[in-house]
Amino acid sequence: MNASEHPPLSEAVRLAPSFDADRLAYELAEVTCHRWAPQRIQAPGGGVGAATAIDWRVLPLRSPGGDPDRTDPGGPGPVDFAPTEWLERLPYLREILESIPAPLNAVRLMALGSGASCQPHCDPKYTLHRGLMRLHIPLITHPGAVLVLDGVEHCWSAGQFWYGDFSREHMVRNTGPVTRVHAVIDALLTRELAEMFPQAWQAALNDGDVLFNRATSQRTRFPVVLPYATALPSGFTDFAHDQPLDGPLQPWQVAVTGRQVNLIADDRVLALVPAGPDGEYRFAGWSEQRTLQIAADGVLLRARRGRATHERHLPSTANTR
Repeated sequence: MNASEHPPLSEAVRLAPSFDADRLAYELAEVTCHRWAPQRIQAPGGGVGAATAIDWRVLPLRSPGGDPDRTDPGGPGPVDFAPTEWLERLPYLREILESIPAPLNAVRLMALGSGASCQPHCDPKYTLHRGLMRLHIPLITHPGAVLVLDGVEHCWSAGQFWYGDFSREHMVRNTGPVTRVHAVIDALLTRELAEMFPQAWQAALNDGDVLFNRATSQRTRFPVVLPYATALPSGFTDFAHDQPLDGPLQPWQVAVTGRQVNLIADDRVLALVPAGPDGEYRFAGWSEQRTLQIAADGVLLRARRGRATHERHLPSTANTR
């Protein structure tokens, strides 16, 4: 059966595992001795944006550089995502996160206060053809705390594990007396993660126009000496748009800073993480939707959309050792 023979995927689906709601609630009490900071958005340039105007507060468990004060979802930037100090106080939730067979970006506890609601909006980067997805585990909830996703009202139970397509229009509202708390997990879709979905979804994902990332954590070695100078099309580092191979060429340098491989321009640094063997890297905070592979004669750029892959080879410029 091919993709056209599967019915369209719904806006949300419950995943196979369930978790101990009582243990999750007990751990939550260990990190609520202070008032959490307001949720912030990611700024267009990749930094931290404005705080929300409603009572929607966040405790970051994974964030860029493990910063315990970063309440935004983050994205490609100068450091990779790492656990914060708060995760150390939540051993059961940490165990759950470690069991998810996929690279994780931001993980946040998000608390929606009584009477709060947000405006309908879309989060377009979380799409299956980009290999990026958002997962939820409710910790504290009640019937008055709902998510409206693509016109469908949801109220998920504590301890359940859910995927939602948040690239579709959605909003949340809490009309009850109790603060609603969810663990919100930004993950890269892998074939191993797809096995946690119901059978019908697994078949649709395997046949569909989706991007599966490789679940590698091995650090690869570039086959050339770093630093390495090259020029990349401007679209390759413009994550707000899906034309990675387009635009004028701009100079960049690939270099090692400490233990991290970075892509460096005059006013911008982007961390790179392994995406496969032979020097193929993706951007930290992003998926394999765009990767670069360094060789002695130049850099091979790959731009993926679901199953389709487009490549562009650019010759190397002068090595700047």
